[in-house]
Amino acid sequence: MKIALIGYGKMGKEIEKIALDRGHEIVSIIDVDNQEDFESAAFRSADVAIEFTNPMVAYSNYMKAFNAGVKLVSGSTGWMAEHGEEVKRLCTEGGKTLFWSSNFSLGVAIFSAVNKYLAKIMNRFPAYDVSMSETHHIHKLDAPSGTAITLAEGILENLDRKDKWVEGTFQAPDGMVSGSTRCAANELSVSSVREGEVPGIHSIRYDSEADSITITHDAKNRKGFALGAVLAAEYTARHEGFLGMSDLFPFLND
Repeated sequence: MKIALIGYGKMGKEIEKIALDRGHEIVSIIDVDNQEDFESAAFRSADVAIEFTNPMVAYSNYMKAFNAGVKLVSGSTGWMAEHGEEVKRLCTEGGKTLFWSSNFSLGVAIFSAVNKYLAKIMNRFPAYDVSMSETHHIHKLDAPSGTAITLAEGILENLDRKDKWVEGTFQAPDGMVSGSTRCAANELSVSSVREGEVPGIHSIRYDSEADSITITHDAKNRKGFALGAVLAAEYTARHEGFLGMSDLFPFLND
């Protein structure tokens, strides 16, 4: 498979390594200094482009890839609120293809399924209140993380007593803490920490007067995310439309 990379930071380099190990060819690498390569024959020859950048440029990258007729896999977050409906419509009605996920890790996919199942169980036990926290490296711009929002939505779908998530506390890279975990009974608090080079930690806690239950996913490095992105690219090369992890891993629909 011919793969183009959009964004060549730590994730881009890890994706390149895994893609080559799996026998694929990297035909184009686009970063901030060579945006004109979106118009190149090399980029247009790609079966799939894999994009990991940031909320400010992700949407623009999508449009450039779509205009070049290249299918796209993206793990960029923070763009969905402003452009989500438009991008979905381009894929469902306009013939474009985007496989998007807030997190490509197989471990997170499994964790997400466990999260939904636990919420279904806890729906019968109102004595337990639920909250969430996530920790990421200091370079991550959006908070809460896209993964945390996806996990929160999984809880809201299955826990009748919660109907919205709200931002809890935020610990900035300098250690300053703002916000509060206090919220209404129908709200799910999601707190965020930005420190060091943490790849990503997500914890969901159910707390009662008698005890507490906590589930946690702790990423050790970027390898799991990169492998998932390449697996998604392999899937996307054979499919069309607006795709996600529930297409790649059907157990997420159970």
